[in-house]
Parts: sequence; C-alpha cells; structure tokens
Amino acid sequence: MMFAIPRPSWFDDALCRGLDPELFFPTRGDSSWQAIAVCEPCPVRAECLDYALDLGERYGIWGGTAEKARKRIRRQRRRERQAS
Repeated sequence: MMFAIPRPSWFDDALCRGLDPELFFPTRGDSSWQAIAVCEPCPVRAECLDYALDLGERYGIWGGTAEKARKRIRRQRRRERQAS
C-alpha cells in the first residue's frame, strides 16, 4: 500500500508545480542548469530549500541547489549553531 506524503502549503506557489519532476532529478553527469533556472525567480525558493535541508534531502534540485551545495549549507549552519 502506498501512502501519499502531504505537500507543504508553499508548494502551491512553486514555479516547478506541474513540471516534469525528472527535470529536478537529473541523472549523474547530466546538467541541472534547467532546473536551477526554474528555481531562480521562484517566490518560494527559500521555503523549498529549508524543506530539503530539514528533511536531509540528498537527491535532486531543491530551492535552486544541488546536493553539494546543500551539504555546504548544512555544514555552515552547524558551525553557526556551535559558535552561538
């Protein structure tokens, strides 16, 4: 049995809504510039990025970032928390 994961409320305002999800999950070696270009002007980009960071999302483009960028952001946030 499959369970539907509820979408966050901000998703209704996302520019990616209705686009092919495969665009945001490129295979290794494929370019992600098209997905990132969709994210650039998105009004809920920050919410999307926070969502991915909170979930520890390792795959795909979220809030205009790929996995490596999200790792850097997580490390930076961890250092900031430790410093405070």
